[in-house]
Amino acid sequence: MTLAETARALFATEFGTEPEGCWCAPGRVNLIGEHVDYAGGLCLPMAIPQITVVAVRRRSDHLLRVRSSGFDGVDLDLRDRHVDGWAAYVAGVIWTLDPPGLTGADIAVASDVPVGAGLSSSAALETSVAVALADLCGLPLGDDGRDRLAAACVRAENDYAGAPTGGLDQRIALHARPGHALLLDFADGSSEHIPFDAEARGLTVLVVDTGTGHELADGQYGQRRREVEDATRFLGVESLRDASSADLIDDPVLRRRARHVIDEIARVQKAAELLRAGRIRDLGPLLDASHRSLRDDFEVSCLELDTAVDAAVAAGALGARMVGGGFGGSAIALCEDDRVDSVRKAVADAAVQRDLPAPTFLRATASGGARRC
Repeated sequence: MTLAETARALFATEFGTEPEGCWCAPGRVNLIGEHVDYAGGLCLPMAIPQITVVAVRRRSDHLLRVRSSGFDGVDLDLRDRHVDGWAAYVAGVIWTLDPPGLTGADIAVASDVPVGAGLSSSAALETSVAVALADLCGLPLGDDGRDRLAAACVRAENDYAGAPTGGLDQRIALHARPGHALLLDFADGSSEHIPFDAEARGLTVLVVDTGTGHELADGQYGQRRREVEDATRFLGVESLRDASSADLIDDPVLRRRARHVIDEIARVQKAAELLRAGRIRDLGPLLDASHRSLRDDFEVSCLELDTAVDAAVAAGALGARMVGGGFGGSAIALCEDDRVDSVRKAVADAAVQRDLPAPTFLRATASGGARRC
């Protein structure tokens, strides 16, 4: 049974009728460019094959009913602008998007995007709902329309789910193309689709879910964002995109935070140049440097992520790094196809040796964005 069929079946069971349709959106991995979206930086994410599907039918009574096999169901009156838990990602999109003519909805959710793994399950849910409502309510779904949907989803996550994310996840979920990464410029809002076909080069982007879930709304992500804002003000620039060095910052913590952002933006620029030239294998050292910076300067890694990254590189991965907001979640390793099994074994063995949770693995291929399915 496909995820769309699963969502339809859940909808019929829970609501006793059929949905008007099903829509889906992908999770993502960010190849490089972590914790720089909210600093006016550059990021290079790609969508993955794992998706969230929503089956939706409109209502006319201000009631929102949301069901998922993985979470408790939620019923709420949309006129009451308050909701806790996972349904905030759904209701928040409705409130911020305010689609014409919509006063309520029944929604059933099915997903194979791992939750808490740093693969943006929240944005996959938000953007699948946003595309569904736009399609049902006649909102535009071209590039400009999708930009507006992304902005609404970011506001929903910031204002209603309480996670101060910067917009990377929502934009890649809405704009992704198969076989491409998406270079996102958060200074001017521009983007560029860059070919990324690792399989054709005999390469695999291996995702390692360390089994240590993270939660961006728990305060640590917000603290890092505030530190970046403090460093920006100290340097007297509009954003750290305009800074060339963090050396003038007296505070050692703020200096490290700014150094990560400045250096990470430069790494994204170099990575984009390599991909335009078809030199995917040469990304490895940039991935390694990104992880060291996130570990040492930004301090968002953890033992589980460091163990996975170190083991992958020692087993022959071309490069590896943590992905997502940090404090748990997943890492990626760029591997030659014939090294994937040995890298997987090395990472799993390293976790056992350190008495860490057993990691799980998936292969990430550059996939398409949110759509009707």
